[in-house]
Amino acid sequence: MGFKCGIVGLPNVGKSTLFNALTSGKAVASNYPFCTIEPNVGMVAVPDERLDQIQAIVQSQQVIPASMHFVDIAGLVKNASKGDGLGNQFLANIRETQAIVHVVRCFDNDDITHVEGKIDPIADVEIIETELLLSDMERVEKQIEKTKKVAKSGNKEGKAYLAELETLLNLLNDLDLSTISNDQVLLGNELGLLSFKPMMYVANVDEQSLNGNDYVEKLIAHANKNKRPCITVCANIEAELSELDTEEQTSFLEDLGLTESGLNKLIKSGYKLLNLHNYFTAGPKEIRAWTIPIGANAQTSARVIHTDFYKKFIRAEVIGFNHFIDDGGTQQAKQKGHLQVEGKDYIVKNGDIIYFLIGK
Repeated sequence: MGFKCGIVGLPNVGKSTLFNALTSGKAVASNYPFCTIEPNVGMVAVPDERLDQIQAIVQSQQVIPASMHFVDIAGLVKNASKGDGLGNQFLANIRETQAIVHVVRCFDNDDITHVEGKIDPIADVEIIETELLLSDMERVEKQIEKTKKVAKSGNKEGKAYLAELETLLNLLNDLDLSTISNDQVLLGNELGLLSFKPMMYVANVDEQSLNGNDYVEKLIAHANKNKRPCITVCANIEAELSELDTEEQTSFLEDLGLTESGLNKLIKSGYKLLNLHNYFTAGPKEIRAWTIPIGANAQTSARVIHTDFYKKFIRAEVIGFNHFIDDGGTQQAKQKGHLQVEGKDYIVKNGDIIYFLIGK
């Protein structure tokens, strides 16, 4: 289990190159606008050294890490909502994602066309976010038209829902979501509004700007102002890394003076953005990482395995990660009193090893 991110950006900012590097996919990456037409979907394993530590003790038949899914859509351009470029027809493909990764070009290269004719990260960001907002407005307007028919019949719930939609549309029209309430956020999420999704920026740089440049500094300042994370990645380097084995990747990163890959930075940022962490199940057949919201209780955490685990939950047997490793496994942890029997309201901690007992 993991989470799904939609990748957006202008054409020729390196979206498809980055997507291919991260997922070892085969999306077309070329120097012309709209080379990505059909949405590309890829999945990557979430690196977690703790799985190796558990496996060293359990010796399970297989180890299954958490996963991160990426959906790469065709580049948007200014006035996409009016049909320019390929329009915004592909935005529907990322409405079901949990977060948005906004790739922004932060490098100069005369050989790679910029659709706006100049490199300006903040202007690029504003184009994309305006198009997302306009798409959301269109979606709300359509929902209003549907709801009006119900409201006209005198249905009280329909009238109340219509009023909520109209208030939401006004907020979108004002281009100011700073005063939005929790209820309106929930409504926006129900409608799949993209403007309400957590977003991170990826500054795509060249190899000479791994430690940043003026474009990156401007993007970081914008991100900080809007309380959004921003990471710096070189899509071309990530593409080279994707062709190497683990040992070669480590050596390559060291040569570049980097401590981790862009993929790792992106995953860590995504987990933090969405307030997520992992717990583990471990047995002779498999060891598996499960991604849950921080603060989730045991019963809710069991749901990610199967809905029956939620519905038929009886109790959870929990061992903290450090105790599991230091004690040498389940039986030893149990003997030392480090296995705790918990009810449905137990708040699962990062790295917990859990065994669920469910009813028939």
